[in-house]
Amino acid sequence: MRERLEALKVQALQELAAVGSQQELNDLRVKYLGKKGPLTEILRGMGALSAEERPVIGQVANDVRGAIEEVIAAKQEEYDRQETENRLRAETIDVSLPGRPSVQGAVHPLNKIVEEIEDIFIGMGFTVVEGPEVERDYYNFEALNLPKDHPARDMQDSFYITEELLLRTHTSPVQVRTMEGRKGAVPVKIISPGKVYRRDDDDATHSHQFTQIEGLVIDKNIRMSDLKGTLLQFVRELYGPQTQIRLRPSFFPFTEPSAEVDVSCMMCGGGGCRTCKQTGWIEILGSGMVHPKVLEMSGYDPNEYSGFAFGMGPERVAMLKYGVEDIRNFYTNDLRFLKQFVHL
Repeated sequence: MRERLEALKVQALQELAAVGSQQELNDLRVKYLGKKGPLTEILRGMGALSAEERPVIGQVANDVRGAIEEVIAAKQEEYDRQETENRLRAETIDVSLPGRPSVQGAVHPLNKIVEEIEDIFIGMGFTVVEGPEVERDYYNFEALNLPKDHPARDMQDSFYITEELLLRTHTSPVQVRTMEGRKGAVPVKIISPGKVYRRDDDDATHSHQFTQIEGLVIDKNIRMSDLKGTLLQFVRELYGPQTQIRLRPSFFPFTEPSAEVDVSCMMCGGGGCRTCKQTGWIEILGSGMVHPKVLEMSGYDPNEYSGFAFGMGPERVAMLKYGVEDIRNFYTNDLRFLKQFVHL
């Protein structure tokens, strides 16, 4: 048995000396030191030895195992060292190379104009309120004096989900929900920005999805002059102190009286140019005094309270402010277009 152990040692050390890879080393470890290896097999046969031979053969077996393990450990250490060196070479950073500039994003021009509008109205004491984009027909139409058979609904072709659910066509439902939530308390002074949806054909000035900001003020003794003063202050902060506004009679089911609001052309200062079609004015939003029926349906006594409301599309505001001719530029994610607004 001693001779078998010595022969096993010589064979193992010869094979270990010729190892050329980590896998070969692992295979030899299993071959000679594993549970089914020859060394284990020899040790299992020690039960047939005499009491005097067992400790002697046991010592020889331990010496053989130790010699094999020592060589395997040395080989493993060499492979680990080589792997570490290879990894360090692969992950080396050449600090002498110029750094790669990071690409920094910027606020989208539509978000920028929405934030600017919000800041202006917050400065005038308004609160920003948001609401759901999937809305009930009641809040989107009926509570705004637009019953199911009202012809004015045709002006807002809608995306209906069910007969009573649709994608909101304006942010006016937020005004109704706010009035209901206040339960007749005043003052109410809010703006409601958000996405709205209409079944419209996309072209240079229209989109099936766009952004809208609406405002609402309710209190005692609110007059048309308060509406005009608020909007005049708004456009002057947005477009400059020289800006003027003009109110033209119009019709909206939820306001009475109603008015379209024009601003003096910022391109020509009101003198007339191609942008304003030689009129000196550009339409920017719709407005009016809250209809008494809308107040009543939302819990306010129209004999005691009054209010005004207005609504605008930030896309149109941005097109006028930045000189953008096609609304689709805001949605195509063309970096050549968007980079123009980084430093504005």
